[in-house]
Amino acid sequence: MKQLILTLIGRDKAGLVEQLATVIASHHGNWMASNLSHLGGYFAGILQVEVAEAHLGALTTELERMTDLDIRIQQGLDSALRSEQQLQFVITGNDRPGIVKELSAVIKHKGANIVHFESNKQSAPNWGVPLFHAIATVELPPGLNKDDVVTALESIASDVMVDIEA
Repeated sequence: MKQLILTLIGRDKAGLVEQLATVIASHHGNWMASNLSHLGGYFAGILQVEVAEAHLGALTTELERMTDLDIRIQQGLDSALRSEQQLQFVITGNDRPGIVKELSAVIKHKGANIVHFESNKQSAPNWGVPLFHAIATVELPPGLNKDDVVTALESIASDVMVDIEA
């Protein structure tokens, strides 16, 4: 079986997921995982598909012919078993330009790797100030203590709070 990683974007409209799922299923592909979103009037996402090598060419050709989505196709890489610990951090703080840069720089500096990241801006219920909210799944290399990462992230600003979800 071959792994394909699809990145896609197109003007949002009803039926895009069904259209994509139909193409994949008609070529005996298996929709493994995805992260799809509506952002600023566009439908965007990333998707992992598994398909037998015998169907790979036909699936790739039909995906490239889709006119409603701009799709980039990459062959998945063999993933070696990882010994790193994965943790999910929930990060909240006052929203400001550059906060993602600051957070990601701290994580990289600690030798950790972001494997999944979701963020949004929310209105604070009682203050009306915009709050930054993110959920980051991070791989910690052997020997790195999760508390060191939390402390480093919280040191960015006094208003940044970091929780770890189990």
